[in-house]
Amino acid sequence: MSLGKNIQYLRRQKRISQEQLAYEMSVSRQTVSKWEADEIVPELGKLTALCDIFSCKLDALVREDMKGSEKIYSEITTKKLNGFYMARYVMVTPNPENDVNGYMDAWAKRSGLLDTYPDAKRIGWDFMAVSSELQNRFGLRGYVSAYILPDGFKTECPGVEYAYQPDAVYAAITVYDPFAAAFERIPNGYKKILEHLQTNGFKENSNGEVSCFEYVYEQNGQTCMDIYVNTNCVCKTGAFTNFSWL
Repeated sequence: MSLGKNIQYLRRQKRISQEQLAYEMSVSRQTVSKWEADEIVPELGKLTALCDIFSCKLDALVREDMKGSEKIYSEITTKKLNGFYMARYVMVTPNPENDVNGYMDAWAKRSGLLDTYPDAKRIGWDFMAVSSELQNRFGLRGYVSAYILPDGFKTECPGVEYAYQPDAVYAAITVYDPFAAAFERIPNGYKKILEHLQTNGFKENSNGEVSCFEYVYEQNGQTCMDIYVNTNCVCKTGAFTNFSWL
């Protein structure tokens, strides 16, 4: 997709007219129209301003097909989730997602959780405390799997760690058919959220809470993954800063 088509697509996604964008950019409507028709290219200062308005990176605006990714990713939204208790476990193996998810599914059955709440949600996130030597020499990775414990469910079933995640506001995106190209689509989902947060002036502010998690489910015969990034784990700043905590 061309730069002009990307500008047009993002403007329509933001639901503003050419006149409104022109006003924000201090140019004429005819100039915006020429941008979108690829008749002229915005100068660098205007491109930077467009990135600020559309909350995107310059490289993505200029080089990527931003409409093409629409079929894979939803828009980024902000959601407030109430605090929740969870039972969680971590494994470090060559295939930790399948291994620890299987372990937690067995725990959920053994504890009676799935008998009482068959729709109980299982979430997960990468466990980063795995040394480079273990990753490079032995191909090991870490993953945490957790079941959210519904209100009223009580258990002391062993074999897990019980934890509480406080109320938090999350930036969230849905990835459609994430496992069709898991090592591309899922990391890119996180990348899109982090670019969105960075563009809006956030940086790392680790506070001990779970900083992100994933939730996989089926919808209308399609596999979906919701990715949540906890904005309590970032802080507002005037600087553009790289994230390191995912």
